[in-house]
Amino acid sequence: MSDLLVRRGTLADIDTVLKFWREAAEGTSISDDYDGVARLVRTDPEALLLAERDGLLVGTVIAGFDGWRCSAYRLAVHPQWRRQGVGSALMEAAERRFVALGGRRADAMVLEANERAQRAWGAGGYRREDHWRRWVKPLTG
Repeated sequence: MSDLLVRRGTLADIDTVLKFWREAAEGTSISDDYDGVARLVRTDPEALLLAERDGLLVGTVIAGFDGWRCSAYRLAVHPQWRRQGVGSALMEAAERRFVALGGRRADAMVLEANERAQRAWGAGGYRREDHWRRWVKPLTG
């Protein structure tokens, strides 16, 4: 996909990204709003990676690093562009970022019911760790 551009997202991209996630991402997150994405971009301007083809947003991933863990969130590819290397290109960019920051292992959050995503992550060299469970506590409302 030589015509695929992977770049960092900016504040100007937020509305487009939120609309894209409603079309292409599985599930929703408490942070899927303008303020949540703006906070991400302001806090870590390199974390939001966007894949574009001919100026059209075709994929996203958040490549977050907190100094301890490398975490991939919101890997989403528009249904029209799936199985064409977009997700792989995004994860290659994310993994390059992680390595450059000194990361040792990348984690990905994948919905239990999303079998297609589980196959994609497995094909990318990721494996499920059944001995861990995610525990969450909403901090608002």
